[in-house]
Amino acid sequence: MVVRVGQRYYSPQEYLELEAQADFRSEYRDGDIVPMAGGTTNHNEIVTNLCVALKPQLRTRGYRLFTENVRIWIERYRIYTYPDVMVIPGEPIYHGAGTSTVINPILIVEVASKSTKNYDRGDKFDYYCSLPSFQEYLLVEQSRWRVLQHLRQEGDRWLLSDYETQNDVITLASLNLPLASSDIYAGVDFTLLEEGTNISAENT
Repeated sequence: MVVRVGQRYYSPQEYLELEAQADFRSEYRDGDIVPMAGGTTNHNEIVTNLCVALKPQLRTRGYRLFTENVRIWIERYRIYTYPDVMVIPGEPIYHGAGTSTVINPILIVEVASKSTKNYDRGDKFDYYCSLPSFQEYLLVEQSRWRVLQHLRQEGDRWLLSDYETQNDVITLASLNLPLASSDIYAGVDFTLLEEGTNISAENT
């Protein structure tokens, strides 16, 4: 039994109805509606770079790539959320009416900020792990060269690899594709704070 004091419990259907009319995206977490943080220029550069690097290769091999406006439904935890980037083999399997929510990603990428990094590495990763199709997870930091890669192993164990230089090349095992860190971070300015303020200007 879940008891919420001073806070309304929303059903999944109520969330979907509110989300269809909202001006901003929110997650649904087992009765709670949680607004999602806005993006930054670095965040946008990374998401765009991933699409540019991956989509031409994936299209010819029957994979589909989706970005931030397509939701995932995670049944075990009763979660609706919006990954930054996800790849689906073949055709999407949709949840509910319409084509805005899917349940069968093989690869998920989250671009982490300082405010979301712990959630993305912790609870959110646990939620994703409950998806039977899910095989690989990339957590990309936007303020420095760092990519964490999780690969599903036999027995539902996960192998972690940590990449921290611009010369790294990440092998996406679920897609059998290489992905260079320099391509992920092309155009990203590490001198910018996540709020959009230049560090050098702030300190003068």
